[in-house]
Amino acid sequence: MATAIVSSARKVGRLTNAARRLYSDVYPKITTHYTVYPRDKDPRWKDVNMERVAEETDILIIGGGPAGMAAAIRARQIAEEKGAEVRVTLLEKAAEIGGHILSGACVDPIALNELIPDWKEKGAPLNTPVTSDKFGLLTKSGRIPIPVFPGLPNYNHGNYVVRLGHLVRWLSEQAEALGAEVWPGCAGADLIYRDDGSLKGVATGDVGIAKDGSPKDMFERGMEFHSKITIFAEGCHGHLTKMVSNKFNLRDKSEPQSYGIGLKELWEVKPEV
Repeated sequence: MATAIVSSARKVGRLTNAARRLYSDVYPKITTHYTVYPRDKDPRWKDVNMERVAEETDILIIGGGPAGMAAAIRARQIAEEKGAEVRVTLLEKAAEIGGHILSGACVDPIALNELIPDWKEKGAPLNTPVTSDKFGLLTKSGRIPIPVFPGLPNYNHGNYVVRLGHLVRWLSEQAEALGAEVWPGCAGADLIYRDDGSLKGVATGDVGIAKDGSPKDMFERGMEFHSKITIFAEGCHGHLTKMVSNKFNLRDKSEPQSYGIGLKELWEVKPEV
């Protein structure tokens, strides 16, 4: 009986290996990224032009969210105050500014008051002030109201309910009005280092690559952005931020990352109410 079981297991193993070979012949590899399969060892890339066009800038900002836009605005404000010629360039991966921003938010305008004191006159999309706060403990049969006092985190008087994508687009307009350059649809893919090991800038991703990792006829190399200062504002654990953190051990003595989850409910309200 034992011999029969071992023999059957070997047959199953041979069938499994055969099926695996057949599967790999029919379907492409799960990943064909050049960091896993280097292009210099792939004959399909032998005669492809791999030179990048380079742009020189003074301050390069990665990420077009509230932090990145605020950095661009403040950098241009300081440049104007000092009478200095400073080129500020911001890269945003979304096709349009605000495209990757989580919509709903309750915004405390304290930072906006410092950055752009006349934001109301300039038409910032903060149109819905918080007029009341309600907080409660839900039970199986009802709700127990809990008072909200000034100073508590859930006290929102003086804040505004906004669609953050609209606010970011408005900030983009303010940054460009001050002379900053905003490049939507430009996702950073690689970091570039100088010979001394310092960060030189960022390269955007290549386009025109087939699913099997080979170059298409429309292949185009990404651009390089060289800068004196690079600011990473691409959100929580962005891939470029992870790369530079690993390079310089920036999280070597940091506390473990903590995470939170938010649940949002959308209500469709009748137009008449």
